[in-house]
Amino acid sequence: MKNIPLYLTGATAVGKSKLAFQLCHYLRGEIISVDSMQVYRGLDIGTDKPDIQTRGEIPHHLVDILDLKESFDAGRFAVLADQAVKDIQSRGKVPVFCGGTGMYFKAYLEGLIDAPAGSEQLREKLGKMSLEELCARLEKEAPDSVKKIDMQNRRRVERALEIVLLTQKDCSRQRTQWNRETADIPFFFILQRPREELVERIDQRVEKMFQRGLVEETRSLLKNGLEENRTAIQAIGYRQVVEYLHGQGSLEETKEKIKIRTRQFSKRQGTWFRGQFSYGQWIEAKEDIEQQAKEIAEQYQTFQEDQ
Repeated sequence: MKNIPLYLTGATAVGKSKLAFQLCHYLRGEIISVDSMQVYRGLDIGTDKPDIQTRGEIPHHLVDILDLKESFDAGRFAVLADQAVKDIQSRGKVPVFCGGTGMYFKAYLEGLIDAPAGSEQLREKLGKMSLEELCARLEKEAPDSVKKIDMQNRRRVERALEIVLLTQKDCSRQRTQWNRETADIPFFFILQRPREELVERIDQRVEKMFQRGLVEETRSLLKNGLEENRTAIQAIGYRQVVEYLHGQGSLEETKEKIKIRTRQFSKRQGTWFRGQFSYGQWIEAKEDIEQQAKEIAEQYQTFQEDQ
């Protein structure tokens, strides 16, 4: 029997990467990154991308596969993730999905929105609207969509509205199914921590990013087309540092802005996961990561043996 995939998600800074790393040691696994930003080369510090040593010890798939000038979406992720799973399984290893981009998990596990190709003319028109105007228009045209997407994420709001205007259908109802049943996903874990603890970890992570050279990295990325990439420029951290480099606010104000945005994002992630992943098992992050990984690995191995 093939080694079934194991899925691990959770809010940013909750500690899922370290847990996935330890799981791979116990299960002879390989990680499939579920992160819309880590696919890009150069976006290292701001995405807290695993370093070369870590990736050398445990193979990571779908990391550093694109230049900034290339586009990427959930549909392409689903295809590449499927290929990665088959490759990992063919070598007797365990695919361990790890990341916080919920829509990528949804695309792979539940299906893809059957959406039309983008319209440059319409995108240009939507690009001139404020986020508040976009949200109001989407709520008017497709109220069901408002409940299912992150209304603070301008890119997703624009795309949802674009689909509605091009098809005259609510994008939340346009879904083609992969041959997967969510009832057959026994190992989907959502890692969580107490809110106060998560906020502290977020603040510490932001400080470390600046210490490691986030400003210098962003300055370099600007020369390679960061602002032209509609996805990457929206990444929390890079967007605020770009504003700082353009003279908007002090360094300390920029740090605080990133901390606030990240806290808000982590809260929205938790809400979204609860609403979308009814089949997910919520687990508390433990201080002893090795022990927690060992416990999950034992559950997994027992399940595999019983099949």
